[in-house]
Amino acid sequence: MTRPCVKSRATRVALRGDPITPAATAVKHAIARQIEREMKVQRITKTMMAARMHTSRAALNRLLDAADTGLTLTTLASAALVLGAKLNVELVHR
Repeated sequence: MTRPCVKSRATRVALRGDPITPAATAVKHAIARQIEREMKVQRITKTMMAARMHTSRAALNRLLDAADTGLTLTTLASAALVLGAKLNVELVHR
């Protein structure tokens, strides 16, 4: 018996051809790289970061996963606070 393939939400949306997915993935990739870069500069391990954010390593891994676009502003604000950064979210007209 073959087990069904379980895909992430981001993968399922991408397969449907959602036009927002590429933009969301690009933004998430940029955010994840900024967080990883700052963690490296400050010599903060994933375990330390998760503890300081009062979250699990699994939740931190989702935050750092560029393909997982389902992040909350609360999680993002928590990461920024731990890194001593300011979170700035804005809409910019094209």
